[in-house]
Amino acid sequence: MAIEDRDDAHLVTHALAKHTLSTLRSEDTDQVAFRNGLVDLGRLCGYEIIDGMLDTEYVSITTPLAETTGEVVKGLDDIVIINVLRAATPFVEGLVEAFPRARQGVISAGRDEEAGMDESGEFPITVDYVKLPDIGADDTVIVADPMLATGSTMVAVLDEILARGNPDRLLVLSAVSAPPGLVRVDEAHPTADLLTVSIDERLDDDGYIVPGFGDAGDRAFGT
Repeated sequence: MAIEDRDDAHLVTHALAKHTLSTLRSEDTDQVAFRNGLVDLGRLCGYEIIDGMLDTEYVSITTPLAETTGEVVKGLDDIVIINVLRAATPFVEGLVEAFPRARQGVISAGRDEEAGMDESGEFPITVDYVKLPDIGADDTVIVADPMLATGSTMVAVLDEILARGNPDRLLVLSAVSAPPGLVRVDEAHPTADLLTVSIDERLDDDGYIVPGFGDAGDRAFGT
């Protein structure tokens, strides 16, 4: 299995996921390659979620030649993917390739960069738009954001989701994460499973992940 349990998160260790993340980190990776890399990484993470975090069951199958038993993944019709606009858009595009029948929602939320990070390491968060499908007790909700930095935005996003439904499983997926953000989300929402491709070293004074890969939204959309 290419998912390892760490103290504060589950870590995707698939070789191709790490290879793709290395490409994303490089400042020489242009806009198109960066966006395509996020799509690829989302798809890979989706497959790892299926392999490592979803259950399977045995079913009877009639082939053209005989009766047999097959193994299928449970819950593929009970997946909800939440896109944290805007940086997660290509990341979610890849996830949907792994979960083509997933219901999708969007939340536009972001931190107030002008206000800056306070002494506790948090930013003021503004939630501008929320559009979610119905969330049921059997659902697995995957909240995708390529960067989990201070965790302030993700806590606000999870607050919005849980105010509207109580899923069977809540999964936060990021490409790169900083230790303070993982701790903050875990403390605020201990029932959420945190999954990331890399736990990076630290946050800088402006709340950006180091080494990270810069601002994913700016790099993916050329702004």
